[in-house]
Order: sequence, then C-alpha cells, then structure tokens
Amino acid sequence: MRILVIGSGGREHALARAFARSPRVSTVFVSPGNPGMRDVAQMVTLKDFSAIAGFVLEQGVAFVFVGPEQPLAEGLTDYLQARNVRVVGPSQAAARIESSKAFAKELMRKYGVPTAEYETFDTYEDAVSYLRSASWPQVIKADGLAAGKGVTVAGTFKEADAALLAIFQEKAFGETGVVIEEYLTGWEASIFAFTDGEHFVSTIFSQDHKPLLDGNLGPNTGGMGAYAPVKTAESRRDDVNELVFHRVLHGLRTEGCPFAGVLYAGLMMTDAGPKVIEFNCRFGDPETEVVLPLLKTDLVDVCEAILDKRIPCLNMTWEQGYAVGVVAASQGYPGSYRKGLPIEPGNDDEDTYLCFAGVKESEGALVTSGGRVLLAGGLGATLEQARGRAYNRLGRVQFDGMIFRSDIGAKGY
Repeated sequence: MRILVIGSGGREHALARAFARSPRVSTVFVSPGNPGMRDVAQMVTLKDFSAIAGFVLEQGVAFVFVGPEQPLAEGLTDYLQARNVRVVGPSQAAARIESSKAFAKELMRKYGVPTAEYETFDTYEDAVSYLRSASWPQVIKADGLAAGKGVTVAGTFKEADAALLAIFQEKAFGETGVVIEEYLTGWEASIFAFTDGEHFVSTIFSQDHKPLLDGNLGPNTGGMGAYAPVKTAESRRDDVNELVFHRVLHGLRTEGCPFAGVLYAGLMMTDAGPKVIEFNCRFGDPETEVVLPLLKTDLVDVCEAILDKRIPCLNMTWEQGYAVGVVAASQGYPGSYRKGLPIEPGNDDEDTYLCFAGVKESEGALVTSGGRVLLAGGLGATLEQARGRAYNRLGRVQFDGMIFRSDIGAKGY
C-alpha cells in the first residue's frame, strides 16, 4: 500500500521510517517533507487541502497520517473525511484539546482529569491584576498553538509581566489569551494513547527535555531530546489510563467531539499522583523519534485499528531496551539563528539513526534551515548504552554553530 504523511520535521521522518519498515507498505510519501527523509520516503509538494485530497485519489494512497498540529487545528481531517479519504488524526473540534489550552483546562476540570489549578484571561490588565496577589512561581501559557514555546515558568512578577507583554502586546503567538497555572513540582513524563474515539491503548512512557541548556536551565524550546521507556513511570500507568485518558476521552465524546487518532499527555508525576501539564492532538516531537523505534507492532496495523474502530483487538508489543535522541540545534535557537550552513551528517550504524528536521537542499547538499536541525538517536539494551550510542552518532555530525544538551536521559527516571 501507499501512505501519505503530512509534515516536514523529525517526527515525520520517524513516522516515515516506521511506515517504511512495514512489509505491507510499498511507498511512503511525505508532504512537504525535507530532503533528509529521502532514505525512506518520496517528497511531494501539496500546497493546500484540495491538492492533498487530489493526490490521494490519483495515487491510490491507502490513508493519510497528519503529523503536526496546525493542519489538524485548521480542519484537514474534516476536509478529507468529507471526501471519503481515510485519515489518521482528530477532527478540528477534537483538536481543540491542543489548539486551545483554555478548552483543555475547562474540559479537565469538568471531567475530573487531574491537572494544575488555573485561571484564564483575555486581557493583559486582568492577568496582571490577578498576578499582583499571586504566590510564586506561576506558569504563564499562551492559549493558542505556540510550537512548544509559549510557556514561561515565572519566578517573579517581573518575569511574569514580561511573558504577558510578549503575549498580549507583542503578539508573539498571534491573537490569543493566556492561561495562568499553579506551578507543579515533581518529574515529567510523556505518553501517547492510540484511540478510535471510544477505546484506547497507551504506549510506553518517554521523557522530553524542553529547556535549552543542561540541568533544565534556559528558555523553553520545542524539545532538545528525549528517551524511552521511563521505567519508573510504569507504576503510574493504571492511574494515567483511568484518571487521564479514560476521563478525557469520555469528556470529548460527551461534548460531541470524539477524539480518534494519537493523543499525547504531558504529565507531572507529583506526590499526589500524575497531573496533566498539557495535551497534544498528535505525536509529540521529539518523543516520537524515540518511541517509534521501539514499537514492534506494525504501525500500519495501529493506524488501521484507529480507522476501523478495532483498538480493543490491537496487540501492542515493544522492543526490549532503550532509545535516546539528542537534538542538534542552530546557535541562537529558540531565538534568531543563521540558516544555510552546510551539514556533514556522517554515517549511521546498526544501532543509530538520524531524524532530519530543519534542513533543506542547496547545490545537492544538505544545509540548515531551522532551529532544530536534526536528532541523533541511539538504541541499546540499557539506557546508558543507548545514551552512549546517541552521543557517538551526534559526534559524527558537523555544522557551524551546532548546539546540543549533554544530559539527555542522564537522570534516567
């Protein structure tokens, strides 16, 4: 069969690689993709929803897998389904679980999903007034989509005010309100649920590393690396399945917008149990790049279980061992950075891989074109072995100004 993946980043490279491993797949298309994916996929340029639908029908594509959140929030799934195209990804209404943090928080409050206490504000003045009597720290979140960078953990009023000015006056994330949350303490883990709208099955746990610098210091990014599985989180699985996934999926069905696709839960493991930091309406990045390499079950079988509402029949199996992924970013990220710098990717071996993200082609060679350029991954029987292989693979990559964290997976929860 032929499959079309929508997106262009490291997550989509990992998806394309997973689909290409399937004996049932003859061709993987990615739109728009990037030239670093050519080892496993064909790049196609499809400029709008109509072009995607036309391509699927012309090429006999079995189904479309939507990688990023933006097209889901814009209603791509609804558009394709109305034209009898099979697509893995939630409806526009269900995608509000990510596209509106206020919607997600209100849903969690209504259906008893454990999360941080919060308030929502539509104006700078109201938010500032609330913060003048707040205890510290506080978490400031832009309500809409922000590519993983719309969150500030403010330790003082001054830091919070700067975040609010960026949101309301500078319009750093477009026209949006703000959610202000209590600061949760504990340690973080991420998990996905494959769901057909009614039933679900959860994956192994992973852990993203959002801050730019070692020791979880510096500004938040889209993610500087991840590892899986997180063994310590396994004791919380029953609570996560029942209190988080079961309740939120029930809530979405009850509200008339059942969620079918891949649901991401970012969790804080607190002394009071797991609490939801955020939901995403799709695979997370960079967690996908370490979870999918460990998935033994054919990803096509997973997608068909979602599409055909056969999740209860899905037998999910996982490789033993660990995966670690380290992001190589451009100097200056998540702020401004240079582009067009030549990349020497080096060579993979049996237990390492690269997932390309912010790259393009110039005169037949790969050059940088984004903040997060690529992820170097390693597999191993132990976390330490996987870490060593990931960093060894990264050591074979070269481009000017390359920055990365040296402590991905070091705590090993």
